[in-house]
Amino acid sequence: MSTQVDRKMMRSVFVDTVIESLATHPKLVLLTADISSWSFDEARATYPDRVINVGIREQAMIGIAGGLALNGFRPVVHTYTPFLVERPFEQIKLDLGHQDVGAVLVSIGGSYDDLARGRTHQAPGDVALFDTVPGWTVHVPGHEDEAEKLMRDALSSTERVYLRLSDKANREAAPVLDGFSVLRRGSAGVVVAVGPVLDDVLAATSTADVTVLYAATIRPFDHAGLRAAVAEARPNVVVVEPYLRGTSAHEVAEALGDVPHRLRSHGVRRDEEVRAYGTAADHDRLHGLDVASLAESISDFVR
Repeated sequence: MSTQVDRKMMRSVFVDTVIESLATHPKLVLLTADISSWSFDEARATYPDRVINVGIREQAMIGIAGGLALNGFRPVVHTYTPFLVERPFEQIKLDLGHQDVGAVLVSIGGSYDDLARGRTHQAPGDVALFDTVPGWTVHVPGHEDEAEKLMRDALSSTERVYLRLSDKANREAAPVLDGFSVLRRGSAGVVVAVGPVLDDVLAATSTADVTVLYAATIRPFDHAGLRAAVAEARPNVVVVEPYLRGTSAHEVAEALGDVPHRLRSHGVRRDEEVRAYGTAADHDRLHGLDVASLAESISDFVR
């Protein structure tokens, strides 16, 4: 995780990018539900019809976004992950998906960024939920520069996009591609790192003979990229994701449907709920996402 004091966090980059884009995208509308609304006070004064805080009414916020999209606007919707995805999921399914209109949903909090607020502010199952509705692009940037590029691309499109921001970030930005970036090549297996877990994965595999793939965009899943990597290494696949463990297992199975392979998934535990507070580093250890745990697991799996 970055400790550089001169770097902006992803949340700040999101705020700056939206404020700048309001001046150049006349159809852009920002919707908030109290969270971060104060960051847009000046923008709201300048664009009172296009910067709207609905209060703690997340279901209504998604419904409003659907109505705006039907009328040719590009809605950007923002709040904490559980309030953006879990609470109004029916509206996401119907008011956006069923009506086949686009929007940009931008979450903060990730799986457990804000531990002091407890379980109400945690949503490790968000990406798995988006797998139940078609037509969504899911971005999980690992660096603020990646977040800015993905955000600008999303604002310029008409698609349904989910951008999952995190307090945790890698030291350097990786290439932002539609599919996987190959960051290291090896022969004993393939390790897929998603977003902000990349630095830990690289440290954990520093002495392992494995190919490391990176993705800041995990949906659509790069089936061809994984097949190409497995063709050059043993079919031992490890997926390390910063949300619910096993979320992409079905994508790996589909990509390698005709290729005998082994899979190990790392992510937020689904076997029991972790009720501790502590720090994000504490939770990384509890979920097996710290460097030491990943190194031991990956080494044992590909040995």
